[in-house]
Amino acid sequence: MKRFVPPLDPPATPRRKRSLSEEERVLWDSVAKQVKPLRGRPRLTRIELPAAPSDTPVAKPPPPPSQQPIKRPVKLATPMSPPPLASLGRRERSHLSRGRKDIDARIDLHGMTQARAHHALLRFLQGASHDGLSFVLVITGKGARLGGDPERGVLRRQVPQWLSLPEFRTYVVGFDEAAIGHGGEGALYVRVRRARG
Repeated sequence: MKRFVPPLDPPATPRRKRSLSEEERVLWDSVAKQVKPLRGRPRLTRIELPAAPSDTPVAKPPPPPSQQPIKRPVKLATPMSPPPLASLGRRERSHLSRGRKDIDARIDLHGMTQARAHHALLRFLQGASHDGLSFVLVITGKGARLGGDPERGVLRRQVPQWLSLPEFRTYVVGFDEAAIGHGGEGALYVRVRRARG
C-alpha cells in the first residue's frame, strides 16, 4: 500500500511590497494619530515605508508623534509682588540723625504739584537705587499751620502713601520720619533698595 504524500508547494516567489501613495499615506497618518496604546504597553514607533516613485516631488511628511518634541505650554512670568516695607531700625535712625551715617542724596518736593512730585520722587528713587545709594532724604514740607489753607501739607500726607505703592516698593526698603535737624515731620529718611546686577 502506498502512502499518500501531499504535493509539494511550488517554491515561494518573493513578494514585492507595494509603496503607499500620497493619499494612502495621509489617510494612514490620520488613523494612526487617533489610535491609543493599550494600558501598560508602550507605544510602538512607526516604521517609514519608502515613498512611491512618482514624477512629481512629494513633500516629506512630518516625523511621527513619538519623535516630535513635546511642546509644553509656556508659563508667562507672573510679576512678583514687591517685598513689604520695613521701618528703619532705631539704631539706623539714630545714626542718621547724629550724622554717623551719611545721607547719600536728598530731594525737596515742597512747592510741587502732586503729579510733578510723584513723578520726580519715582525718578529720584530709581536713580538712587541704580547708583547703589543707601539712605536718602525726601523733604515734603510741614504743610499748613492751624487755620491755614487745607490744601497745604498734601505732600506730607501723600508721600508715605506713595512709598507704600508697588511701583515705589521696588526701590524702597523702608522709611521713617526724619530727625528735627533734617526737617522733622516735614521730611523722611528713606532706605533705598539697591538694584540687582
